[in-house]
Amino acid sequence: MSADRVSFTGPLQTWHGAKHGSMTFLAITGEAAEGIAAHELVRRLELGKRRGFGSVKVRVRTGESEWSTSVFPIGEEEWFLPVKAAIRKAEGLAEGKPVQVELDLL
Repeated sequence: MSADRVSFTGPLQTWHGAKHGSMTFLAITGEAAEGIAAHELVRRLELGKRRGFGSVKVRVRTGESEWSTSVFPIGEEEWFLPVKAAIRKAEGLAEGKPVQVELDLL
């Protein structure tokens, strides 16, 4: 199966929860977000249902690191990509700094 691919660059952000700690992520907007939304719609039509929370499975690459996860919709024009601590450490990623990412949409 051939996967769709999107690329983007965005600042690393941290969400601080009152009860459940924090989560570091990238917000995906613009053309990359449109590509993910189109992919999700096609998959939903093929399968006849949405995945949990409207998520899309992805294979992520940044620098020398690669991992599998899912992206989640935030509203209608933005997607949420969680970034694990191990990846941040391996790549030297810091909050507020731009991160270049490539996603294979699965």
